[in-house]
Amino acid sequence: MKLTNTVNGLLLSAAVIASLGASSAMAADGKALYTEKLCVTCHGAEGKAPIIPTYPKLAGQNKEYLIAQTTMIKEGVRTGGMTAAMMPLVAAVTAEEIEAISEYLSSVE
Repeated sequence: MKLTNTVNGLLLSAAVIASLGASSAMAADGKALYTEKLCVTCHGAEGKAPIIPTYPKLAGQNKEYLIAQTTMIKEGVRTGGMTAAMMPLVAAVTAEEIEAISEYLSSVE
């Protein structure tokens, strides 16, 4: 029984460490994708300096919020305001890329 608990504890620890590494890797990929997918063009370096005051600052924003808003724009659910400018850009961004970019932006201070 003790051996089983020890093995289970080690497996859980390894899974936590792996997920932390995956999160860091995702943020690193998200940083590259942020530039590659042209997000930087309107939202500025690290999402801190939008080119127009009505564009949102994205740095430090909640990851789930970023994913939800970007996905709604991509799917045409969110409209109005400045979303029309984003629609053609997010059309070429996959769900995995949206998640990686959102992970990166949520980690920016």
